[in-house]
Amino acid sequence: MIETNVSRHHQTFLQVIQSYYQLTKPRIIPLLLITTAGSMWIAAKGEIDPLLLLVTLAGGTLAAASAQTINCVYDRDIDYKMERTRHRPLPSGRIQSRDALIFASVLAAISFTLLSVFANLLAALLAMSGIVFYVLVYTHWLKRHSTQNIVIGGAAGAIPALVGWAAVTGTLSWAAWIIFAIVFLWTPPHFWSLALMIQDDYAKVGVPMLPVVAGNQLTVRQIWFYTLITVAATFLLVYPLHVSGIIYGLMALGLGGMFIYKAWQLLQNPEDRNLAKGLFLSSISYMMLLCLGMVVDSLPITHQVVSSVLDKLHLLVG
Repeated sequence: MIETNVSRHHQTFLQVIQSYYQLTKPRIIPLLLITTAGSMWIAAKGEIDPLLLLVTLAGGTLAAASAQTINCVYDRDIDYKMERTRHRPLPSGRIQSRDALIFASVLAAISFTLLSVFANLLAALLAMSGIVFYVLVYTHWLKRHSTQNIVIGGAAGAIPALVGWAAVTGTLSWAAWIIFAIVFLWTPPHFWSLALMIQDDYAKVGVPMLPVVAGNQLTVRQIWFYTLITVAATFLLVYPLHVSGIIYGLMALGLGGMFIYKAWQLLQNPEDRNLAKGLFLSSISYMMLLCLGMVVDSLPITHQVVSSVLDKLHLLVG
């Protein structure tokens, strides 16, 4: 039984809405949506149906919100023990677990309906698989029992890229799986840098994050390794798949250099939490700008401009 002596009763309907909104951990969702959008634009070769984009992003938002809400229900005991999280809606007693689960079920049902009706069944099933994977594999099985929780659990955060591709094409190609792999490989450096910042909280509640169990030295070496292979994976979209071009390639090169540099700094100073914070924030910018690069590179006008510039350079060289 979880104590609720920090509970605050709702005074207005707006406060009720705010509490349910907080259950969805809304700050996490935009990063999932940007990977969905990047995947959709490449799949559509830059000419995307605005309605399909809107519906897919809405469906993805609702699926992610459902998964995060269930996660809040499952983790309410450890959330209560940490000062950082004990005032969330469930541990504080503002929302009851039963009501949160009903809310999550409604969100998932609306998500499935939207995606299956306006996109296709594959996209809808992939979104639901993301919820199942996040709740059962990551939250229930891995989070409290394995230092590899973030590594394997990262698949849940990478599924939105598959949803986006499937929504456009109705299938999953090699390119879709490469974008999935990029997000999957990026997840450990992203979350382990956060874990380095708040490892005391994880230790307090017995969550075996890598820094808590293995220490900072091993963690930063793992961060360095995953950063390198993440950056390497980004270029597979240019070669051998040829689904992205020179603009994306240049952005991947510049952003990858920044990401590697931040990871290298941390590798030299594993105990520096400011450097861990810097890498964590940089990792967010890296993924968002990389996906923006996918979008810009896929646009027909980009292809026209690049072709024109290359033609002029060819004439000059000739």
